[in-house]
Amino acid sequence: MEPWRIIATSLFGVGGLVMVLVAMAQVRDRKHSQRSDVVKTGLIGLVIVAVITLGIALWLPSVVAWALVAATAMVVFFITMVD
Repeated sequence: MEPWRIIATSLFGVGGLVMVLVAMAQVRDRKHSQRSDVVKTGLIGLVIVAVITLGIALWLPSVVAWALVAATAMVVFFITMVD
């Protein structure tokens, strides 16, 4: 495996996990939300992140992979810094 794939996969994985945790926290903070809603959100988010991470690791071209990493970094920065 090429080194850029390992780095891009790792960066996207970390950013994806942060986004899943933020999504779970937003669902938890909603009124009338159940614990099962939070768990469903987490599972769906983890599946999506896992599929995209696998795509980056195995077959996506470098431009697409790095675009996904950059977009994830921008979203994580925006979500965590906006208050």
